[in-house]
Amino acid sequence: MYKNKLLRILVCAGLACLIQTGAYATPSPSTPRPVKVLIISMFGPEGKTWLDHLGQTQAITVAGLSPDYPAVHCNRDDVCVITTGMGHANAAASMAALVYSRKFDLRKTYFLISGIAGIDPAQGTLGSAAWARYLVDFGIQWELDAREIPGNWKSGYLGINTHSETEKPPLDYHTEVFQLNEALLQKAYALSRNVTLTDGPAAQTYRAKYASAPANQPPAVIQCDTLASDTWFSGEALGQRARDWTKLLTDGKGTYCTTQQEDNATFEVIKRAAAAGLADTNRVAALRAGSDFDRPPPGVSNADNLLDYQQQGGFVPAVDNLYLAGSPLVNAIVRNWAQWKNGVPVN
Repeated sequence: MYKNKLLRILVCAGLACLIQTGAYATPSPSTPRPVKVLIISMFGPEGKTWLDHLGQTQAITVAGLSPDYPAVHCNRDDVCVITTGMGHANAAASMAALVYSRKFDLRKTYFLISGIAGIDPAQGTLGSAAWARYLVDFGIQWELDAREIPGNWKSGYLGINTHSETEKPPLDYHTEVFQLNEALLQKAYALSRNVTLTDGPAAQTYRAKYASAPANQPPAVIQCDTLASDTWFSGEALGQRARDWTKLLTDGKGTYCTTQQEDNATFEVIKRAAAAGLADTNRVAALRAGSDFDRPPPGVSNADNLLDYQQQGGFVPAVDNLYLAGSPLVNAIVRNWAQWKNGVPVN
């Protein structure tokens, strides 16, 4: 028996079929690694806030990931973090590389998009963490020079193949708007809504410039929707278009709240993976924390609000609050995997 055990160890070592790393074992290269939760970050600090809390992780390199972030990091609880690179092209390319590498078993995986964003002062403030119901693409529009628009238009934007800014476009791209699983959204929000979020003196000083709540209040966990565009914008007119566009594409049900670059691209990859039997779109949650306002307070110009966005003081609290608001959901899934494995628990 001892001889057989020794032989098994030697054979296993020779085939690299089981490598002990820290306190847990690496699966065989021929066996896709199971993942309970995949945290999707877009650039270094967003990923680091999770990695700092996940304990020892195993780095798994994947061909086709961003050269800046070439590995997925997984801990012994089967929680993994990918950093895709910023912008919709990087997000789509990295997520597709991950899915089709077949190094991971994502069929039962919960996907948590976790990133910072601009925020509408009518819905939240610097550091607020918002769970989305709708993912809306702001970039798939026609645009006229705002200096040359019809006199009764509010902005230079209108839906593709429409004739006015108030006409809902045909959703020919099939990526213009996605609705996330309501049961998962409600679980995520209920688990995190009473979490105490971090704040900072610079953020407190800047938000005090706003005359009304919630902009001038401390950060909180909220529910409102997110809008994707690789073009950063600032100002009341474009901010109002973001509000109106979200209402238009969600038939009045959505509320614009945060602005980012990647989420529709990320979801589309997961949707295609689901069609191939490799993932489940009902297991996607999106959490965005406000690092800067999308329009200025009184006395500050639109240009200064955009060019000096880093001076608003929201970056550090927003990054920290991604973990604080997102970890209750991750912990619930991991600690109660038997209840979550086959779908969002009813109770």
